[in-house]
Formats: sequence, C-alpha cells, structure tokens
Amino acid sequence: MSGNAAPIIIKRKKVVGGDGHHGGAWKVAYADFVTAMMAFFLLMWLLNATTEKQRKGIADYFSPTIAVNRVSGGGASTFGGDSVFTEESLAQNGTGASANKPTAHQQARGAMTGLEDTQQAESSTDPMSDIADILLGTGGDAMEATDTMRHIATRLTDEGLVVEIFDLEGAPLFKPNSDVPSPILQEISALIARVFSLTENDVAVAGHTRARALVVANNPVWDLSSSRAQAFREMLSRDGLSESRVQRITGHADRQPVVSNTMDVRNNRIEVTLLRSDLNDPN
Repeated sequence: MSGNAAPIIIKRKKVVGGDGHHGGAWKVAYADFVTAMMAFFLLMWLLNATTEKQRKGIADYFSPTIAVNRVSGGGASTFGGDSVFTEESLAQNGTGASANKPTAHQQARGAMTGLEDTQQAESSTDPMSDIADILLGTGGDAMEATDTMRHIATRLTDEGLVVEIFDLEGAPLFKPNSDVPSPILQEISALIARVFSLTENDVAVAGHTRARALVVANNPVWDLSSSRAQAFREMLSRDGLSESRVQRITGHADRQPVVSNTMDVRNNRIEVTLLRSDLNDPN
C-alpha cells in the first residue's frame, strides 16, 4: 500500500422518523377538552329544558349548606304536627295574627310576618288548597270510596273552593226528574260536611241541570235545579253543617253547562262553594 492514500471517513447520518407520537400528554389534554365541551353543552341543555323552580332545586342540591334548624318541632310534616288553621302555624309579629277573625284569646288582627325570603313566601299554601287535598284524600282505597270520588271535582276560584258533584252515566245523584237524593249523594254529603267542619267559612250551594230535548212553556229545569240545591242544603244540615254558614242557594237551570252538549248528564250537578272569609269580612 502506498503511504499517501487518503483515510477513509465513515459518516453516520441519524434518521429521525416524522410520524413519532412525541409522548401521550396530548391525549390527556384532548380528553379534558372533550369533557369540558360535554359539560358545557349539558349545561346549555339544562338551562333551556328546565324551569326557574327546577333550576333552583338543582342549585340547592349542590349547595354545601344544609338548611336544617337546630330547634325543630316534633312532627314530621310541614307544620310539625300543627293544623294549617292554627295561629301557631305561621310566625307573626306584634301587630297582628294570621286569622281574618281572631277570637279574644288570640292576637289582634294585623299583618303576618316571618317569611325570610321569597322562596319561603312562595311555599306557603292556600288553606283552600289544603281543604281540597283533604277532601280528595279521604276516599282511601276501598272500591265504594273510589266510586264516590268519581263524582267529585274541585277547583280554586277568587270566590273560594268550588266542590262540583256531578252525574255519571248510570250513576245519577237524584232520582230522574226529582230532588230525591240517591245513596251515593248521601255519602258525598256526609263527606263534605265532615271536611267543611274543619273551617268556619261560609258556604254557597248552586244547582245545575242538563237541557231538555223539547222546549216547553213551563221549563221544569228552573224549579228542578233550585229544589235540588235546597235538598242538598238540607242534607248538609242533617250531616252536621251549621245552617248559619249557608249564605245563599241558587238554581241555574241549564244556563251554565260544563260540556258542549247541553243535554249531557254531566251538566246535572251541584256546586258547593267554600267561600273565602275575606269576602265576608266587613273590615
């Protein structure tokens, strides 16, 4: 070999692949992003699909505070065992009482207080609604009671609680074309008198009948609706309702049907109204 030969230089080129994953940190970041977006769209859906009251309930569910008073009543119900009609059911200030007509041993008539916030004010129920719940809840599970309650419907109006008692096909309240009550109406009368005894509010009774197919000179529906209202008032009196609480008895004939077909038996009905006490309060 010649001593002047050039040395051989081997150059190693490092090849770096372009498809490397550079670790797994990006997967964690992407998962966090997807989770955040799912939570965001879920929040948007809840805001659109729920009411203000439902949203308040959801917020209270996640609230860290527990609204429990250290001093509470012994009962498990809303009023701690007290009746909704007692003076102690709601807190009052020194100026008045919750009753419209308080007796001598109660406080003077005035304003009611003790509602700390709007939510508590909205949760206070109308006593008329409580009476309706009691009336509709007294039927129990017996078949006879179920048949009785099928004839009863209630609604709240500005005048008071209206209890509507109506005919059903094959189950009339009175004998045909008379004011003689059926056994089912006698059961309903006893039920209403017992529930209405929980209050001292005045009562109004109204009779309604269905229209007749033929127009006659002396239409019997006027006398029939009035006599049926009078008969039901007498039934309530025999079942324990004080006669002094009945403020009026009216007969409306077929002038106020509740269904479009005026000759439908559903229009044969008695409406008993538990009047609001403030309507008769002179003050």
